[in-house]
Amino acid sequence: MRLIVNGAGHEVAAPDHERLLTTLRERLHLTGTKLVCGRGECGACTVLLDGAPAYSCLTLTAACDGREIGTIEGLAHDGGLHPVQQAFIDQDAVQCGFCTPGQILAAVALLHRKPRPSEQDVRRGMSGNLCRCGTYPKIVRAVLAAAEGETSDG
Repeated sequence: MRLIVNGAGHEVAAPDHERLLTTLRERLHLTGTKLVCGRGECGACTVLLDGAPAYSCLTLTAACDGREIGTIEGLAHDGGLHPVQQAFIDQDAVQCGFCTPGQILAAVALLHRKPRPSEQDVRRGMSGNLCRCGTYPKIVRAVLAAAEGETSDG
């Protein structure tokens, strides 16, 4: 099957039962996507599937044939961080960092759907992503800062 990951095409031979998370990490060596719960409860494995957030631990690779998949590795361009990545740094929204890739991709999808979210919109939009360190207030501030263009690089 053909996967389009971060804009690049990849021919992949994966068993029908293989999860996208496994394919990304073990076949394509994109390890930013994290395996934590393995059952769609934490959001650490969030990727963008045709622009929408998806739990890669619940998504079969076979269902992604020909579709656009975005991972954390594909956000930065031309040596600069994506505004959401920069906002997470600026707002100190990263503690252990394990949930951060999924959080950032969920935030990117939210801002694509709703470029000027309210605080409540952010809380609701990010509710599928858990942070075991409890950095939620800083994550909300980071998403709001990114929406306002308030990052140290922009």
